[in-house]
Amino acid sequence: MSESTEEPGPSEPTLDEQIAAYQREFRDLDPQVEQVVSALGRLNRRMNVAYGRQVAALGISSAEWEVLKTLVLSGAPYRLGPGELAKRLGLTPAAMTHRIDRMAGEGLVTRDRDENNRVRVIVELTDEGRTKWLEAMRMATDFEEDLLQDLSGEERGVLGELLIRLLRRVEHAQPDAGGRLTDLD
Repeated sequence: MSESTEEPGPSEPTLDEQIAAYQREFRDLDPQVEQVVSALGRLNRRMNVAYGRQVAALGISSAEWEVLKTLVLSGAPYRLGPGELAKRLGLTPAAMTHRIDRMAGEGLVTRDRDENNRVRVIVELTDEGRTKWLEAMRMATDFEEDLLQDLSGEERGVLGELLIRLLRRVEHAQPDAGGRLTDLD
């Protein structure tokens, strides 16, 4: 096993220490598999913290960022019903209503009745919400470029292809795993 250069967080063992402990307790462990999976898990956790700090600096939460992103991904005019938003985010309707209420109060989205169907509500991204989304994207792009700076273009391509293969494997084995197990609000 190669020496891990990953620096642990406070009171967190290095990857090598973690794998050694796992091997001690579970002899069937494949250390290569565990190194990949544990490194991905730690990278994901640290990236989520970094992204959370970035959006917090913009005055929005990670949960609000998810709504902004979902509206942008829906395409212009960046409008969806609350039920569709909840479905895409893997949230309950109650959690989605709470989130929309908060975001409407902050001027990030509007919530209006559909002119063609007065029973239906439409959530729409505001100019302020789009500005926050764009600024978060700029910050994320800088962070991601810095993250990958030590990899050549070819290495980035190979890494991307390998990660997509892993993602496809998980999506095939767990097709319902795209949503959340619990609400984040």
